Amino acid sequence: MIHNSIIEAIGNTPLVKLNRVTEGLDLTVAAKVEYLNPGQSVKDRIAVKMIDDAEKEGLIKPGGTIIEGTSGNTGMGLALVAAVRGYKCIFTTTDKQSPEKINLLRALGAKVEVCPTNVDPEDPRSYYSVAKRLSEEIPNSYYPNQYDNLSNLQAHYETTGPEIWEQTEGKITHYAAGIGTGGTITGTAKYLKEQNPNIKVIGVDSVGSVYKHYFETGEFSKDEVKPYLTEGIGEDLIPENVDFDYIDDVVQVNDKNALTMTRKVAEKEGLFIGGSCGAAVYGALEYARNARLGKDALMVVILPDSGTRYVSKIYNDDWMREHGFLDEVND
Repeated sequence: MIHNSIIEAIGNTPLVKLNRVTEGLDLTVAAKVEYLNPGQSVKDRIAVKMIDDAEKEGLIKPGGTIIEGTSGNTGMGLALVAAVRGYKCIFTTTDKQSPEKINLLRALGAKVEVCPTNVDPEDPRSYYSVAKRLSEEIPNSYYPNQYDNLSNLQAHYETTGPEIWEQTEGKITHYAAGIGTGGTITGTAKYLKEQNPNIKVIGVDSVGSVYKHYFETGEFSKDEVKPYLTEGIGEDLIPENVDFDYIDDVVQVNDKNALTMTRKVAEKEGLFIGGSCGAAVYGALEYARNARLGKDALMVVILPDSGTRYVSKIYNDDWMREHGFLDEVND
């Protein structure tokens, strides 16, 4: 079969059993390898859906400009769609993102504006605010706003959830995913729970993010917000795409555990993953241990992106050593 364009190759990513990092646990853990999408991340799915829906609603016209705030991966997916359909792209991102992500976006013809990480979302310097301002200033532009655009959630309801259900032959008992914009965990969980309400959904959060506290108390607290290194998960706001009604538990993972697990998965499973993947695996395994899941459990964990995004950071021994993580990797 010949695809009409690269975006038709998005989706239908494989499930791969984790064997060595799960030592000592009886359950089956299968990773949904989303970095095998063309743009090397789960965000390819939402990029196509958001632009498809925007075109149907007349929100973007031919030759227009896509403007989005991104940690890199959604930008990559949008850049692929833009290349195929003839749009221009401007992306805002934060100064904690890896150089690889920024360079990849520019390689696809996008303009990238780097904004400070440690400012409030409402601050005019934040990457959310800059993206919104640019979309208001530039004619024939479209601001997808992946955080509050429910096409994000719907993309996973229509694709990721059905794929997991089919690939596990309906035997999945637990689903674990990082919580970033919320679309991946909520959309997939919604579909899976419609098939079997007993499936447990575990959200993985970063220490320094608001999600776990909000999940447990229902209260938004800026006191929870602290700097952290893991990219792509956790937030300092509650997006529209996060629906805690579909989430049964939230596990927080610190940078050290997330990034050392990232390296371990690469070294022991041959899966060259990004930092949020390591966080998801660590959080999923911690949950499995604490819940004492047995051989009848089948847990699916989302691996959102590729290690190629982090060669200068997580896979750089000097960078890992500077942050006190390297000894853990070598254990």
